[in-house]
Amino acid sequence: MKFARTLVTAAVALLAAGSALADLNIGVSLSLTGPGSGLGLPMQNQFKLFPKEIAGEKVNLIILDDASDPGKGVSNTRRFVTEDKVDLIIGSCLTPVAAAMTPVAAEAKTVQLAASPVGGDSPWLFRLPQGNDVMAHAMVEHMKKHNIKTIGFLGYTDAYGELWLKALTPLAEKAGMKIVATERFQRTDTSVTPQALKLTSANPDAILVVASGSGAAMPELAILERGYKGKIYQTHAAATGDLMRIGGKAVDGTYVVSGPAVVGAQLPDSHPSKKTAMDFYSNYEKNFGAPNQFAGHSYDAAIALQKAVPIAKQKAKPGTPEFRAALRDAFETMGRTVFAHGVMNWTKDDHWGYTNETGVMLKVVDGKFVVEK
Repeated sequence: MKFARTLVTAAVALLAAGSALADLNIGVSLSLTGPGSGLGLPMQNQFKLFPKEIAGEKVNLIILDDASDPGKGVSNTRRFVTEDKVDLIIGSCLTPVAAAMTPVAAEAKTVQLAASPVGGDSPWLFRLPQGNDVMAHAMVEHMKKHNIKTIGFLGYTDAYGELWLKALTPLAEKAGMKIVATERFQRTDTSVTPQALKLTSANPDAILVVASGSGAAMPELAILERGYKGKIYQTHAAATGDLMRIGGKAVDGTYVVSGPAVVGAQLPDSHPSKKTAMDFYSNYEKNFGAPNQFAGHSYDAAIALQKAVPIAKQKAKPGTPEFRAALRDAFETMGRTVFAHGVMNWTKDDHWGYTNETGVMLKVVDGKFVVEK
């Protein structure tokens, strides 16, 4: 948190000097401790590479730890809008935390760039990750190629798990697949043995595990320990090195849906995100080692702001309610924008933005992610 404290101190000093009106103040709430730290810490690293200036405005990042707790996310957001008077909020990387932050940001009429696929229809909420519908599309298309007919579901009891089940079910049914077993578990659970037993007893052709970060390996290992021999799929929240670090050799062969950010070098030259994804990956790797896809959301936030802030500045100056409204409008009208995670095109009616071409299927091979051809 030394980095966060330094940024906060700098922001306070600038406010005292009376220069805050001309600066772009951004509040960032990340899970730097708790179960979501495997997602939040890489994002924090990427923010150390964030532009110091955008459209002629000095950028002040105020980064706070939400401890993977929705209540803490709410208190962080209240501080951002009441004390720091931020122009934009980024976060959180966990869906339950981001969801809790949304009403506070909306009430303050401040744009929230969520770093998790949180639901809701707030006009102030935009998502940096791909929507579950888009990612489920890529997964179901892959399952069709592998002649999957029955699916087991093992996912979080919270919004992330529910949204994935909601996205998967109609697509699977349309493709002639049936979900034959559905089991849930809490993010804080350390064992899912009863759920694994029920799923393996149903013996589906494939099992989808809906978990995130360091929590994704545990349920998969439980399934494998019960002797399951079918295919195992994971969502884009599991596209991190933690899956292999914790799961070891056992998770080889796992299929993981992801955005293109972490596999840019493996993409064909025709892929629109290849160059951007490679730039993200190489810069992060040079400074911190191999990134995960959540670090890519921090990178993409900078791309979005570099395009939207000049548009918003035509209407108002940072630090004003008028600028915050203009920034929201700019995101809705900035048009086709290439992210490390795909091609984004937010509109007034679509604050998810990605298309069905976005999802990339990966396979864990010898402890590394390999793009499925």
